[in-house]
Amino acid sequence: MIELWQRHRFPIIAGIALLIAALSSVVVVPETMQAVIVRTGEPVRVINRFRPNADFGSTGAGIVLRLPVLERVVWIDKRVLDVDMERQQVTSFDQRRLEVDAYARFRIIDPVKMVQTAGTLATVDSQLSQILSSVVRQELGRRSFAVLLAAERGTTMTNITRLLDAEARKYGAQVIDVRIKQADLPDGSPLESAFRRMQSARKQEADTLRAQGQKNAQIIRAEAEAQAAKIYAAAYGKDPDFYDFYRAMQSYDTTFAADSKSGTSIILSPDNEYLRQFRGGR
Repeated sequence: MIELWQRHRFPIIAGIALLIAALSSVVVVPETMQAVIVRTGEPVRVINRFRPNADFGSTGAGIVLRLPVLERVVWIDKRVLDVDMERQQVTSFDQRRLEVDAYARFRIIDPVKMVQTAGTLATVDSQLSQILSSVVRQELGRRSFAVLLAAERGTTMTNITRLLDAEARKYGAQVIDVRIKQADLPDGSPLESAFRRMQSARKQEADTLRAQGQKNAQIIRAEAEAQAAKIYAAAYGKDPDFYDFYRAMQSYDTTFAADSKSGTSIILSPDNEYLRQFRGGR
C-alpha cells in the first residue's frame, strides 16, 4: 500500500482534487429556494427564480453547475415570509396612547436586487422590521383613538401595506399583507381612564337614544290621536245618531264592567240622562 502510494501519489492527489472540484461545482436547488450565482461580487444568474402563477416544478429547480472558487451561491427563500415589529407605544391623533404589535408578510420577487442592495435575507428582514415600525407609528398617529380600536381600520392597514411595499421594492421584496396582532391600552391609570371615558360615552349615547325614542313615541301618539279624532269627526258627520249610540255603548261597557269587577254598585234613577240609550235615545 505504501509502495503504491509512493509510485502513484501524484495521480491519486490529482484525482481527489478533480473529484472535490466536480462535487463543489454541483449545486442542488430545492423548489422552496432561489439561488443567486455571484461571480467576483456580481450576480450573474438566478436559479429557480420566483415567477407569479408559475406551476410547481417549472421554474428551474434541480441540479445546476457552477465554477468552483470563482462563483458562490446566495440562497433566498422563495416562500412567503413573516417579519415582526417590536411591540411599541403609538400616540393617536387625539393624544391617546396605545400598545401595538404588528407583523407583515412578504416574499422576495427580485433576488438580484436583493443581493445588490441588502446582500442577505437577514438584512432584508431587519430593514423591513424597522421600516414597518416607522410606518405603523406614523400612519396610526394620523388616526383618532376610537378608529384605532374599531373594526373600521381596514383603510389604515391598506395604507400601511402600500407604504411598506413601496420601501420593500428597493430590496427586491413584495409586501403581501400587514396585520395588527394586538392593540392594547397601556397598563395603569391610562387604561382605567379610558374605560371610564368609554363607559361615560356609552351612557351618554344610551340616554340620547332613549330621549329620541320618547320623543318619537310622543309624536306617533299625538299623530294617532289626531287621526282618531278625525275619524270620529267624520263618523259623527255621516250619522250623528249612530255615533252617539256607539259612544254611549263604549261608556256603558267601561263603567259597568269596572264596577262589576270591583264589586261597586251604581244606583241611578230610570230617567237619568246617562241611561237615555236604554230608553231608545229619548
